[in-house]
This record gives sequence, C-alpha cells and structure tokens, in this order.
Amino acid sequence: MLLLTTASASISMASSLLSPSFTSFLRTKKDLSLSTFSYHRCLKGVPRRIRCAVSTPQRQPSTTGSVRTAMTLTEKILAKASEKAQLSPGDNVWVNVDVFMTHDVCGPGSIGVFKREFGEDAKVWDREKVVMIPDHYIFTNDERANRNVDIIRDFCHEQNIKYFYDITDRSNFKANPDYKGVCHVALAQEGHCRPGEVLLGTDSHTCTAGAFGQFATGIGTTDGGFVLGTGKLLLKVPPTLRFVLDGEMPNYLLSKDLILQIIGEITVAGATYKSMEFVGTTIESLNMEERMTLCNMAVEAGGKNGVIPADGTTFKYLEDKTSVPYEPVYSDQQASFLSEYRFDVSKLEPVVAKPHSPDNRALARECKDVKIDRVYIGSCTGGKTEDFMAAAKVFLASGKKVKVPTYLVPATQKVWMDVYSLPVPGSGGKTCSQIFEEAGCDTPASPSCAACLGGPKDTYARMNEPQVCVSTTNRNFPGRMGHKEGQVYLASPYTAAASALTGYVTDPREFLQ
Repeated sequence: MLLLTTASASISMASSLLSPSFTSFLRTKKDLSLSTFSYHRCLKGVPRRIRCAVSTPQRQPSTTGSVRTAMTLTEKILAKASEKAQLSPGDNVWVNVDVFMTHDVCGPGSIGVFKREFGEDAKVWDREKVVMIPDHYIFTNDERANRNVDIIRDFCHEQNIKYFYDITDRSNFKANPDYKGVCHVALAQEGHCRPGEVLLGTDSHTCTAGAFGQFATGIGTTDGGFVLGTGKLLLKVPPTLRFVLDGEMPNYLLSKDLILQIIGEITVAGATYKSMEFVGTTIESLNMEERMTLCNMAVEAGGKNGVIPADGTTFKYLEDKTSVPYEPVYSDQQASFLSEYRFDVSKLEPVVAKPHSPDNRALARECKDVKIDRVYIGSCTGGKTEDFMAAAKVFLASGKKVKVPTYLVPATQKVWMDVYSLPVPGSGGKTCSQIFEEAGCDTPASPSCAACLGGPKDTYARMNEPQVCVSTTNRNFPGRMGHKEGQVYLASPYTAAASALTGYVTDPREFLQ
C-alpha cells in the first residue's frame, strides 16, 4: 500500500514528475502536517557522549533579521560541511569531505588526475581520511586488473595512506590480514561510516553508507582526483524525497523487497539527483545491514544519496567500530520535502526485478514459471552476514537440495568468517556453511565483488553463457554479470534461496510459511 504526499508549492508541478497511476495518491500540503513526526524520540538510545549533539543547533539570525528555515537531514549535513548556516535545494557549495574512498577499478584514474593536476610529488590533503580498498577484480589472472591493484598499492606506500586494505597473496585471501573485501561493507565494518559526516567514493554504491545517517554518494575519477588534493568538492544540494515505511515486517520479506518495491513505484529515474530519506516504524526495526541494503540501491532510482536517521541501533553498531566523535543530525519537523511516499509494509509481498532494469518489478509469485539456470548470493547489496543467514534459513526450512548451481560470495573476510562460525538460529548449532553444504551449494568463495559486475572472464561465477540467474545483486542491465544475453532477476536472499531449491523463480513463502 502506498500513499504519496507532495510537499511542493504546486501539486500539479509535482504530479507531472510522477507516472499517471500515482496521481490518485496525491494529498494536499495541509494533510502533510498530520503525518509529520519528530525523530528526537530516538534520543533514548543516544549515548551520553554524543547526546548533546542530537538536538538541532540554534543558529543566530542573519543581519537582515530573517529566521532560519527548517532543513532536511541531508541539507543539514551539507550545511555543516560547507560551514553555512542555511542551505536550500539547488544551492552549490564547497563541501569539506570527512572520508574519501576509492578502489582498484577507479583508484588508478583518480590517482592519475591527482598527479596531473597537483604534481607528481604532491601529497594528499589528509592521509588519514583516504581509504583505499581493492575489491572488484581481485581473484583473476587478468594482468591489467592485477596492475590496477599494483598502482593503488604503490600510491598508498608513496603517500603513507593509513587505511589501505591490501592483498598480495591472491591464492589464499586468508593469508592477507589487511585485505577486507567489498568496499561498501568494509567501510562500515572498519568504522569509516559515521552519522553527520560526508563520505565520497568513486563508486556509485557509496550511497550504502547513508544507512548511518551520513551524506554518502558516488563521484567520478576526476572529482576523486580533486578530492585527493583538496579534501573539498563542489556539490549541488539535492531536494529530498521522504519514504515513510510503517507496519510490522512479515517474516518472508527483507529490505531488498522494500527497495525493489520503491524503485518499481518511482522508476529508475524517479529520484534523479534527489536525496531519498527513509523513515518510519519499519525502518526503525531494521538492523544495520538491512538498512545498508535499502540505501545501497538508492542510486538505482537515480538518487544522489539515500539516508536513514541515526538511532540507538546505529550507535550500538558503532560502539566497537570507531572512537572518532560524531554528531548526528535529523530533519526538522517542518522541513520541506519534495514528495512523500508512504508504505504499509505489512501488506507487501516478495518481489523481483525482471530483466533488464531494477524498476521492472513483479511479484515473485507471478514469475513462478520462469525457469532459471543459476543463483548468485553476494555483493555489497546481498553478500552481508544477515543475507547469508536469511538464505540459510530458507535452506534449513526446506530440508532439500538446490536444483541449480548456487554461488555464494561473502562480501568481506569478516562475513566469510561469520558464514563458517556463527550458528543459524533454530538450526541446533549449525553454521551457514554447514547448511549450504547440506543443500548442495557451491563452497563460499573468496570475498570480493566477483560476478556482480561481470569482470574478467575467469571471475568466479561470471555468466559466460546466456543463462538465467536469480541474484541478490543490484543491477540487471544486459551484460552486467557477464554475457550480454544473460538474464538477471534481482531478488532478496530469501527469494534467491527459494528459487535455488526449485529451479524456478520462487516466492519464499513456499518454504517460510
């Protein structure tokens, strides 16, 4: 169930941005006040050391006597980062960057721009705010891919970069204690994601970190080179779309279903250069990894960033991850949102995105006649510990073996260790790896991005033939996972596991109810 509220001055203007089927959901601006609620209630879960920073700071009026206008969460973060008292959508401001991340694919390009523009002997603006994570094309014999890792390694040694998660022995990832795996998951696990900060990365799924109540977005290699040299970037303040998700989450849904539902509603262009703010009782009930999945795919709707207000769950996750002080901020109660979408999550069903677009939404049960050739569980979107726990839950409930090759790629070393060590609830102490083995899945692979974006032909689980795959990844464009004639159905780990058991796209309720 979805309701859409427009908070712009002209309802007709906002309506023109939506598909005709949405116009019946429009309500007047007057109604918006009835559904607006304050997030300061989450102060109960705020640690005392940062509690004083949660309340909206009181700024002095300008010399003209004007009163400060209410701002959204994203506007507040960018205002702080640009040292401005007030920002509005459309403003262009120089933003101070708290963390800059790059990896083996885009790192060499950013380094090249940096050296060309700032000089061969130039130093990065802050060696402790640069994070370099090889993760994309790692376990391959492709010489150019290997050279990319060599380039960022040389640069990190030259610049004495503090956070470089290197890999030198590709034959055994466990022999590399510094190696982490997929950058967006590693950033969170290593404490680089903090509320109220600005995190920029040369990867479109950098928006994953918005789950921590920070502004996080992807940038290109040219901007990356500029950030390396200055620690700043010129950004346009995006307007904010607010998504209110309420209701108890059914036991057969995961946040992948929620974001595919949203993208299906607004299309892959529905949030173009807009902030997507996720709130509501359902969001508050999600753990951090499920929140990361939600923000991860904001870019699939064209979003500049996805963001979730920090709360007790956020602070608890960060307790043993970082000692860096942070200041969470929240949207003002009277902040202006371009549009508001409301969902009753209790009424939603498992969905998939059919080829070849993340907005090609369909109910999983409507695709039960689609025969598949393989299942892939992995990536920054669907390769976290909770994702594998969810898949194991379905395999455990079925007691059956998979009918198609099922590839498992943990996002990071930590996730890989969790797969082999953490007991699955209700399993009598069995780990995910034991359950996967009993179900006939492939042995969990070395942590990396692997086949999510195709890669060299020797990449693990790459689609080198025109097959049909159900995948927990984030994109299903032609050629995304390898072969340009391959067909990818995006799905939650529940749906992916259920589909592996039947050999067809399958609603997980077949095994979970």
